[in-house]
Amino acid sequence: MNKSFAMRASSALLIAAVGIGAAGCDNNAGLQNSNAPLPSGPPSVSTSKSVSTPAPQPNDYMRLLLQPRDISTADETFTAQSPVANPDGRIGAEILLVNQTQTRGVSIIILGAPESGAQAALEDAKRGLSKSIAAPNPQPSPVGTNGSITTGLSPDGSKSVTVLLFTEGPAVARLEFDGVPGQPTPGQFVTNTGQKQAIALRVGLSD
Repeated sequence: MNKSFAMRASSALLIAAVGIGAAGCDNNAGLQNSNAPLPSGPPSVSTSKSVSTPAPQPNDYMRLLLQPRDISTADETFTAQSPVANPDGRIGAEILLVNQTQTRGVSIIILGAPESGAQAALEDAKRGLSKSIAAPNPQPSPVGTNGSITTGLSPDGSKSVTVLLFTEGPAVARLEFDGVPGQPTPGQFVTNTGQKQAIALRVGLSD
């Protein structure tokens, strides 16, 4: 299989889904701290000043992505291809992991969304599954919050595809497992990989 998988297309689908809201919090308002005039000296003198609170930095999702060592086994070794920070200008990260025979690829896309919009973004991502899988039929998954797993063939029949979707706090995660037709990625491997990514997000986002 060509080592270039359709990661950018998957990224565009999830980015479109999360586009319903990444409204930032306005924490830059100055805090006024005025003191009474000094007991001596000209009456016009005061110690009033404005103190600004620095804006919070967005989560660095690159550090929360799984790495090849996290999913490699004695029988199958993965390497990383094309890690990208803030794909298409949205806060998040993506990475493509490919095995040594280039017969299996795992693309991971994580995008930040406000808590109120993560579930809506997840549902939008489900509705876009038909662009990756012919006749998708999502099933519940124990991974993350409101996780779902969908397995089938790509619309052109050229590869097997499994997509795992879930949210973790303010993050929406999409993991796509691509393989040769007739050899879908084992469900246990999908679940284990997803759980590792969910834990990385849960721990990392709580720091």
